[in-house]
Amino acid sequence: MTRKSFCIAGLSTAIALLIAGCSSNNTVTDPVAEAPKNVIFFLGDGMGMTTMTAARIYAVGEDGELTMDTLPETAFIKTFSNDAQVTDSAPSMSAYMTGVKMNNEVISMSADTLAKDPVADINGNKLANNCGTSNGTAAVTLLESAKAKGLSTGVVTTTRVTHATPAATYAHICHRDLENDIAAAVVPGGTGYNSALGNTGLDVLLGGGKQFFVPFKDGGKRADGRDLVAEMKAKNYLYAGTSAELSAIDGTKTDKLFGLFTSSHMSYDLDRDPAKEPSLADMTTKAMDVLGRNSKGYFLMVEGGRIDHALHETTAKKALQDTLAFDNAIKAAIAKAKISDPELKNTLIVVTADHDHTLVLNGYAKRTGKTAAGNPGVLGLVKNYVTGATEKDLDGAPYSIIGFGNGENRTQGSRASMASLDDTVTSANAYHQEAVIRVGAGSETHGGTDVFLGATGKGADTFLGTIDNTKVFSLVKTAAGL
Repeated sequence: MTRKSFCIAGLSTAIALLIAGCSSNNTVTDPVAEAPKNVIFFLGDGMGMTTMTAARIYAVGEDGELTMDTLPETAFIKTFSNDAQVTDSAPSMSAYMTGVKMNNEVISMSADTLAKDPVADINGNKLANNCGTSNGTAAVTLLESAKAKGLSTGVVTTTRVTHATPAATYAHICHRDLENDIAAAVVPGGTGYNSALGNTGLDVLLGGGKQFFVPFKDGGKRADGRDLVAEMKAKNYLYAGTSAELSAIDGTKTDKLFGLFTSSHMSYDLDRDPAKEPSLADMTTKAMDVLGRNSKGYFLMVEGGRIDHALHETTAKKALQDTLAFDNAIKAAIAKAKISDPELKNTLIVVTADHDHTLVLNGYAKRTGKTAAGNPGVLGLVKNYVTGATEKDLDGAPYSIIGFGNGENRTQGSRASMASLDDTVTSANAYHQEAVIRVGAGSETHGGTDVFLGATGKGADTFLGTIDNTKVFSLVKTAAGL
């Protein structure tokens, strides 16, 4: 073809395309808007695979399925931190959010950042920032990248919103205990605000931890006298302090939503008063209503944070019930996402944990089925799978199916004194399961085992094999186009 005929052909093609783009009244139609890209990142704090297994048996029996069990794509995640074989929540969640390995206690900073304990006041409150002026640099988070692309962003948790996991999405600091500073990072335009969140800041923030948003005189822990709740309201956030107030807000007509339902962490799901505190599923779906108003899409992080706290206490029933509440939030989110995106072609949902704990399932226990009235299930004693008789240790005492590698409940000497241990005791809400190594109350440690990741929707098929937690960051970033 000659140059002249090529140009004529090109012109003809252009004319044809122009004609195709015209309506019957000769006006050019607008191009189809790009579909919103949504990411919902679920984090079960401390939810190791043994905890998942125990929660499945607790809720639906050995052969049942939780929602997270049905996710089509799965992987194993390495969780070690930059300086420790066993991580804490700060660097593990930060690795997911930034792709950077950092030291224990550090929140979304560079790998060379040193964790420096805050300076405490006379009452022991960890208030004063001791990070120093040249101690590392901020590492960009997925949430900040989403804001930069014009997406809406939200954080939902059952812990204090300033706790390590939620903080890793929106703050940068050398030590996780600096929760006053972390709270200040979310107030648009205020002193200490994280400017990487743009002019408007987070679009949704729901959870506990009001004490770090109000001054001492109002029962809080802010020495600077600031009332950050009032400051957030002044920035056009609708505020909810109870379940009823959250329920009354129409998320589909709300641009900014802020809710603090407790002074510290929210209640364990076993103890929660629904009239005062919303469920994790309630908060998640409300957040989706607000964030879904953005035609470009959104990034939402949802944490089932109290799973971790119950495991530190070695109160297994509380941990399993909170895992179930977390699973219910996943189920609710998937159902809601499919209303506007039935095949999840533009929605990525990721479910994982930041680390595990030392919870174990003991003995050759017979199948128990789910926990219900009259049946302790996995919370009961080990029974022989052939005879059904209660199994005994070398001291002649029974022992529970669930135990811990370390914890506060360890018999000193022979366990013979526990010969009367029964299912009623071990399945009680506040029972502390026995541990191999005795540590202080509430001080059971994290474990260093790999954790589960499940995914569905856009880009989910890229999650496979055994991968480092920093790799999850790049996979999510690519899927979301960030």
